[in-house]
This record gives sequence, C-alpha cells and structure tokens, in this order.
Amino acid sequence: MKRTFWYSSLGVALLIVAFVLVNLLMARTTVRLDLTQGGLFSLSEATRNVLHKLKEPVHLRYYYTRNDATVPIQVRVFAKRVEDVLAEYKSAAGDNLIIEKLNPEPDSDAEDQATLDGVQPQVTQTGEHFFLGMVISQADRKSALASIDGNRESLLEYDITRAITRVAVKDKPVVGILSPLPLAGNPMAQMMGQPPQGPQVFYSQLEQDYAVKMLPMDSDSIPGDITLLLVVHPRNISERTEFALDQYVLRGGRLVAFVDPLAYFDQRPGPMGMMPGGPSNLERLFKAWGVSMDSKKVVLDLENAAGNGTRTMPTVLALDGNSINRTDVSTSSVPNMLIPMAGAFVGTPVQGLTETVLLKTSKQSQLVDTADASKQGREALRGFTGPSGIEYAMAVKLSGRFKTAFPEGKPVEPIKLDDKGKPLASKSAADASKAGGASRAGDAAKVDDAAKSGDDAKAAEVPAVLTESKEDNTVVLVADSDFLNDGASVSIQDILGRRVIIPSNGNLSFFIGLVEQMAGDPALARLSSRAVATRPLTVVKRMETEATQAYLGKLKSLEDSLTQTKQKIAELERLRSPGGDAKGTFSAEQQAEVDSFRQKAVAMRRELKDVRKDLRADTESLEFWTKVVNIALMPLLVAIAGIGFALSRRRHNEAKRAAALS
Repeated sequence: MKRTFWYSSLGVALLIVAFVLVNLLMARTTVRLDLTQGGLFSLSEATRNVLHKLKEPVHLRYYYTRNDATVPIQVRVFAKRVEDVLAEYKSAAGDNLIIEKLNPEPDSDAEDQATLDGVQPQVTQTGEHFFLGMVISQADRKSALASIDGNRESLLEYDITRAITRVAVKDKPVVGILSPLPLAGNPMAQMMGQPPQGPQVFYSQLEQDYAVKMLPMDSDSIPGDITLLLVVHPRNISERTEFALDQYVLRGGRLVAFVDPLAYFDQRPGPMGMMPGGPSNLERLFKAWGVSMDSKKVVLDLENAAGNGTRTMPTVLALDGNSINRTDVSTSSVPNMLIPMAGAFVGTPVQGLTETVLLKTSKQSQLVDTADASKQGREALRGFTGPSGIEYAMAVKLSGRFKTAFPEGKPVEPIKLDDKGKPLASKSAADASKAGGASRAGDAAKVDDAAKSGDDAKAAEVPAVLTESKEDNTVVLVADSDFLNDGASVSIQDILGRRVIIPSNGNLSFFIGLVEQMAGDPALARLSSRAVATRPLTVVKRMETEATQAYLGKLKSLEDSLTQTKQKIAELERLRSPGGDAKGTFSAEQQAEVDSFRQKAVAMRRELKDVRKDLRADTESLEFWTKVVNIALMPLLVAIAGIGFALSRRRHNEAKRAAALS
C-alpha cells in the first residue's frame, strides 16, 4: 500500500514537471496554432506578402498608457489584442520590422514623443486621458494611426498594412484621371459669363497624397508610371482608348471606372438651355468581363428614396445599412451615401473573375427609363409597376485573371476627312500603310522595325499586345459619377472669409477608401476586414427579433381592430335609435359593439403578455445553458475523462495482479 502511494506521488510529480517543461518549450517555439473563428490572431496572406517585400527596416512605435486606474477595462482587453497582432507582424517580418512599445504616462518623455508623432490622447467618460495609437516610419517618411478605436477592430490589419506600404514607398503613387469633366476646375467658365469653377473637393484631396496626372480622352495608351487609373464618366469614349484601358489592366494596372447612364452634373448646352450630358459606358470591356449596364436605365428604389412627401425622388438614393458592404475594407466604415440617378450592373463575371458587391439597392427597386429619372413624388411612381425583388448592384469589385476584350488586336483608327472629303495626313507612314486595318501582327512588325533601326524609344511606344493578365488584378466599377460632385458630397460654407468644407455624407469617404486601397500595394486590394473578438449572441438576437416581430404583428392587429371598431361606432352614432339617451349614452347595439371590442383588446393584451413571457423564458433558458456549456461542460468532460482513465487503469492493474497470482 505504501509502495503504491509513493508510485502515485511520483507519477503526479512527473506529470507536473512534464507540464511545466512543455509550457516552457512551447513558449520558446515560433509555431502558432490559431483555432479561433475567422483567424482572429492570424495575418492574411496579402499582409505577409507586403512584409516579405520590405527592403529596408520599418520602425513602429506603439503608444499605450498602461494604467489600470485610468484605462477602461474594455480598452485594456482590446490593447492586449492589438499587441497580439503586432507580435504576428514581428514574427512575419523578422528584422525588417522594429517594434518599440512606449508608455506615455502624464508628464513623461513618452507623452511628449507621442504628441510629436501625432498620436492623439483619448478621453474616458470620467475625463481621464490615455493614449492608444502607433506611428510607423521609414527614413523620413512617417504614417500615424493617431487613435486606435476598438470599433474599428475589423480594419486593424488593413490600417497597419496600409501605413507600412505608405512609408515603404519613396515617391508618391501616380494617379491618372481620364475624364471629359472639368474636375480640376474650369478657368474658361468666367470668360463665358459663368461663376469661376475651382477644382472638385475630391480632386483637391487626391492632390494632397498622390501625384495626379490628367490624361486626354483620346489616349491611345496609358503611361506605365500610373499606379491607379480613375475613369470618370467616359462619355463618347473611342474603341482605341477602351483598348488602351484593356491593355493597362492586363499589364497589372489598377482601374476604378465611374460610368453613368445619366450624369446630372455634366451640364451641357441644349435646345432648352443647360441639360445633363449623355451616358457613359465601357461596353466592350464590360462584355468581356461578364457584366453589363444599360445606358438607358436608372435604378428606382422606394426603400432608399431620398426626400419626403412631394419632394421624394426614388431615383436619388440615400444608402445605409445593408445597402453598403460592411465586410470590404473600402466600404466597411462608410456610414451612408447619396447616389443620384445611378445605373445597375447585371450579369455573372466570366470564369476566372470573382465579384464583390460594394453598393446595392433594396429589393423594393426597379429599373426605369432615364427620361423619368428626374420626376418627384407621385409623378415618379406612375411608371412603377412593382418591386422587382432584385438587389441591383451599383458598385462592384472584380478580381482575378482578366482576358482581353480585343482578341482581334488593336481597333482600326477611323480615317479623318478634311472639308473637301479627302483623308487627312496620318501621323506616320506606318499608320498610313495600315489604313486598311491594324492587327497584332502589324503592331509586332512596327516593334521589329523600330528595334532594327535602333530606336528603342519608338519601340517602347508600341508594346506587345497582351491577351491575358499574368497575375491576379482588381478592377472596381461604379454605376454613377454624380456622387463625386461637390453638389452631392459636401457643403461648402464661407465662415469669416474662409472656405469651410463639410462632408454631407460618406461619398468622399467611399472614394478615398477606394483610392487608398487600389493605389497602394496590390496586396491591399485583396485585404478583407478581420474577424473581431466580440461575439454577439446571434441566437438570442434572432429569438428577440422573432418575438418582436410577433409583438408588432399583434399590436398592428389590435390597432386595426380598434380603427374598425371606431368606424363602426361612428356609423352607429349616425344611425342612433330614437330611444337613445339625449346625453349621448350608447344604444344596446352600440354598447354590445363596444363590449365586443373591449373583450378583443383584453384578449390581445393577454396574448402580448404571453409573447413577452415566452421571450423572457426562452432567452433566460438559452443564457443558462450557454453558461452551463461554457463554465461547467469542459471541467465535467475533463472529470469524466479522468474517472474513466482511473477506472480503466484500475481494471488493468487488477487483471495484471490476477495474472501474476495465477
């Protein structure tokens, strides 16, 4: 017996030592296993690619006030998750990422350094200040996350990765703009008797962070230094320019196209004064990608209609809630948008491309003719035949391997004629020899001729025609251009002689988010929002929603019954019997009707009480069993496993002793 006791004690001691050694060993190893839903503690492959491409070390200073008396508990828990994410960044980047953790307590050097770095203090409900932010730098380039908020946890990885890509690039990314609209201002407007027109606000914001280059609408090629190309309302675009866009995308260039069936702010002279310009489309490219937009239709959405009463315009959409994609990084933090007279993308992307819908209508929508787009109130609903039940996409992101929309090669350049109907001189003899048609073989011959003559510059002007992209790329399509205009996105006020710009909605936020995502490292376009640590009780919420719907249904039934009874009582008042009391007492028939209603009301209230009671009972039961599973189940399983192991070992030992005695 004494021997068994010592054997058992020794076994327990060995288990404790083994447990400690295993923990020490695992603490020193770099192997990590993330079993959380959504990979809460893991970095995406896109971020890892960004970190692996770093050529020089990036310095990250993390500011967090470590004071339990000042910082709320929820912030302390969130800050720990931020540090876990930073540990993953360090593990993936190695020596190319230097992380410095600072504690900016009041009146400390770290607090002064945080202020110099642009990290802003946050204020608690009790008025206490604390810091939670970071600054990322490389050489003289710096990008600050001034205030990290737990509400933006899903975008934490995107924000950090974007900041790293910003400082890792020495020169500003070049953003090209192809548009017939005077986005940079119209200096000729004053000469035509119109008010002077400055640049659009979104254009001015672009110039602050990017090198902006305007391209002519008849461009035959897109310069290779352009990181992102914005095509804004390309009305009357030529096939040769569309071919240039096609080749730009196949080369790996990123494209955001804003097409529009009815550009309200593209005002042009017409027979009845200034009128909206014509539609814009990229039909050839859209067809090759598997999507299309009808240039003669705009979306009408009753649920998202802007305005009210007689000024309601169901073709001007005030989007929020489910109409805005909350999982994509470009739209997840956009609160709302105002989209005037937009088109709709339909169709299924071709094989090799995937589609992400960024903006969509409700199911209470329909496509209507552009001629009816400006109608308001009841007049706007005359042509409405009923909801389509379709959530039309107004902005989509296409990702994957793109194929050319011009398999036959470069389109033929139309021959221009002079006043006498004779062909104008072509730009070059080579072009003249190809007046009958251009082809891939002809273009290749031009390259060969230029190379033979030793003219490398001329050869570079005519790159080989591509038929498919070598790597995955991303293109964003938006079926509206008016939402970018100052008239739909901002309110401009003159306060004390200063021009103050106040955003009217999330239009500019959506645009800037797209540009930041698309103009940065290509990996940013593939980043999606992270999972968050907060796990709402979705089953409880669904039960509450169902009970609430039942409650509202009962309430509506009660109100309808009340209205009908009042109408019947009013009718009975008009037909009061001659024997009724002059002071207004009810006749027997009226009293019976009132009694009937009161009985219905009592029964309905009893049913409502039952609904609320059932809701509380189901919720409390669910919460109870959730606590049982989370708190008691695991210890119970461990205890059962331990008892089972002990019983099994005891039987084994008894069988062993019995065998020895025999």
